[in-house]
Parts: sequence; structure tokens; C-alpha cells
Amino acid sequence: MEPIPTSIHVGPLTFHLYGIGLALAALITYSYARRRLERAGLSRAPWARFSVAVLVAALIGARAANVATNWSYYGPRPGQWLALWNGGLASFGGIGAGVPVALALRRRWWPEASLARFADAVVPALVAGWAIGRVLGPQFMYQGGGHLTHQWFGMRYAGQAGRRVPVPLIQGLEDGTLWLGLLAVQRRLRGRVDGLVASLAMIVWGLVRTLDEHLLLGQHSHSGSVGVQLAGLVLAASGVASALVCTRRGARQRVSPGARSAP
Repeated sequence: MEPIPTSIHVGPLTFHLYGIGLALAALITYSYARRRLERAGLSRAPWARFSVAVLVAALIGARAANVATNWSYYGPRPGQWLALWNGGLASFGGIGAGVPVALALRRRWWPEASLARFADAVVPALVAGWAIGRVLGPQFMYQGGGHLTHQWFGMRYAGQAGRRVPVPLIQGLEDGTLWLGLLAVQRRLRGRVDGLVASLAMIVWGLVRTLDEHLLLGQHSHSGSVGVQLAGLVLAASGVASALVCTRRGARQRVSPGARSAP
């Protein structure tokens, strides 16, 4: 069984499947989120500028976090700092850099919408995009697998000896299931509690990411196992706090139907 390919060659050109996959996932996420904004009654006009700014910030943060947490490798190899085609994007580094930019631009370009309403429109699209990105991106990454395994589902990845747990496929399935669950919750709520869908996404994704890191990747992770697990727990705890705030706000709005939360 040959390792999963990481690139394709067309004449003298080399195309890295990792980058192609992430680009496709980003394009799908962009289009889907744009439609969700329209359904929520929010303007689509600033979405292109918003997406570019947040994506650039997230890529810088994700790569910087990966380099920093793997400094023993990258320190003496500065030529690899920008080698994204070899993989190496830390999820929580991207979140940490992208979220502040998103919050600032949301307030500037959608001042009429509360943060909770905006998040409920966008976050399910991000989860769906993440599911697609895991399957189309890290699955074709150099050293993209998890722990060694002798089970039937083990796969071979470039740069890793033996059969490995196909973590990208597992995470894609997890995120896809979360996306379907969020849509079901949103249909049931019918806009009664703004922000609860996004809060649930934070809770579930944070906990699942922590468990994945602990059980499937561990110290073989490219982004610092302990740091990722702690970040996942912090994200889940933040989601719990957000859910409590949104639920209380929703209860007050039901008592006073004319009240609206501030942007």
C-alpha cells in the first residue's frame, strides 16, 4: 500500500494537494456563508473584504503558532517557515489571530446586527468548511496521519512509517456531524435565542478537538499537544459562558418582545 500522494506533477509544474484542498474548502465556505448571511437578512456586500482580511490573519496566526510550538525543528531551518505546502497550520493559532479581526470588522461593517446573530449565521458555515478542509487538506499533507495502528482502517502517509490512524478523515466526519447537528438546533430554535448555535459549536468543537489531540495525535502533533488540548478546553468553557448569556438574554427578550440586543 503506497502512501497517500502529497502533490501532482503536470509537466515541469508541481501542485501540492494540501494547498489545493484548503483553497477549495475556503471557496466553498465563502459561498455558503454568503448565502447564510442573506438568509439571516444581513448585507452580503462587505463579505468579500471581510473574508480576505480574516483569512489572511488566520493563516498568519496558524503558521506562526505552528512554527513557535515546533521551534526545535523550525529554528535552524528558516527556509521552512513559509513552506505551507508541507503542511503545518495550527488550528488555534488561526482562531486566535482571526477572531479579533473578525470581531472588529463585524462591528464596523454590520453595525446593525448583534454579534450573536452574526455568529449564528457564519459559524455553521465555518464548521462545514472545516469538515471539508480536513478531508481535502491534511489528508494529503506530509506526515498527516496520527498514531501507528494495525487496524483495518490504518492508512499510509508520506513521511510516516507504518499504517496510521487517518485523523483528517475522522475529524472531517466529526465536523460534518457537528454541522448537521447545528442546522437541526437552528431549525428548532427558529431564531428565539440568538448566539446559542454558535455557542454550541464552540463547546462541541473544543471538546472534540481536545479528545482528538489526546487520543489520536498526542505528542506526535505538529502544533504542541498540551497547548492544543488546553486551548480546546478554553474554547469549550467560553462556549458554555456564551450559551448562558445568550439563554438569559433570550428569556428577557421573550418577556419583552420589543427589546433587541445591542450590536
